Amino acid sequence: MALHMINDSYASSTDIQNALDKIQAYMNKPSRTLIGLTGGPGSGKSTLAEYLLDHFAKQQNSQVTCLSMDGFHLSKAQLSAQPNAEEAFARRGAPWTFDSTAFVERVNKIKQSYQQEDILWPSFDHTLGDPVEDDVSIKKETNVILIEGLYLLHQQDGWQESKALFDEHWFLDIPIEVAIERLAKRHMKAWGFSHGQAMDRINQSDGLNAELVATYKDQANWLLRV
Repeated sequence: MALHMINDSYASSTDIQNALDKIQAYMNKPSRTLIGLTGGPGSGKSTLAEYLLDHFAKQQNSQVTCLSMDGFHLSKAQLSAQPNAEEAFARRGAPWTFDSTAFVERVNKIKQSYQQEDILWPSFDHTLGDPVEDDVSIKKETNVILIEGLYLLHQQDGWQESKALFDEHWFLDIPIEVAIERLAKRHMKAWGFSHGQAMDRINQSDGLNAELVATYKDQANWLLRV
């Protein structure tokens, strides 16, 4: 099978082309379409979303945007106020360390606001380690919105209403061990960890999240193989 290069990851060219074709078809509809892109930590969700956005940004009058759920992380101040603050910081990135209620409310607002009003969306500042409220503007005429995140198919911790807000769910399906190794390399590069130190950190949080997210894939409409 032919492969398509996205940064340092290779994805099936068939799946990439199908993703582009699906989005193009939704652009031609007289309504707004919300696509959820789920996958475990290190699966390449952000990279794929950026690739798709870049592709359509080259088209004249493109009405496609890609968002991340990372802006709904609880802030460090909010985590500190938790009764289990130490555990909350250690497990930051688990489903209960996000403001799922605010996420559901904002996505629902996006769903209802097509051609009516622009909607603001939070981002996440990795340097500060905190969300930045109202940092991204979603124009009212944008008719295809892809949102990537870990817990769009999660059915606990306040995420239960999320699934039904999307018109289609895609799952970026790669072996957990591949994703974990990517995370280890990322930690080694970012913090100067040894491989063992990186794995220790992953086993405390990201590895647990990866195992949880992997249980959702049967709920998705489409599995993208990478």
